[in-house]
Amino acid sequence: MSVPAAWLVEHASLLPREGQALDVASGGGRHALWLAGRGLTTLAVDRNPEAVQAVNEEARARQLPLVAEVRDLERGGNPFPRSTYDVIVVVHYLHRPLFPALIDALAPGGLLVYETFTRAQAARGKPTNPDFLLESGELLDLVRPLDILASREGDYDGRMVASVVARRRP
Repeated sequence: MSVPAAWLVEHASLLPREGQALDVASGGGRHALWLAGRGLTTLAVDRNPEAVQAVNEEARARQLPLVAEVRDLERGGNPFPRSTYDVIVVVHYLHRPLFPALIDALAPGGLLVYETFTRAQAARGKPTNPDFLLESGELLDLVRPLDILASREGDYDGRMVASVVARRRP
């Protein structure tokens, strides 16, 4: 398993020591496994059944408080229970209609850690589909009404990304 995104690790001091975590579009589970390894009871969701199976196997082998589930987050509706998660992590995934559900799923005082590609990334290679690329400044608008604790936009780790850590008011 690979290491978690630098943006998440850099803000580890803001994360709670216990509680519920959600890793959205978890892929191979690098963030979910890291969160669970820190003591958070973690749900990882992804639409790839093979990836979900691999994450569940790794979590069992490491005896981590982690369950991975297959979910298609682009089907509509609210895929998460309200006010549940102390931490939600989303890295390199963008489905704009999901933002209200993410914000609603945060527990009071909960953190959203989000990082994904901007339109400037298309000039460097994948992804190139504008549906999966943020406009300049767009991420901050998408996470309103959360309180912004940290944000950045530009060239980081060789990728053009926008990143935010935002908290739901208690």
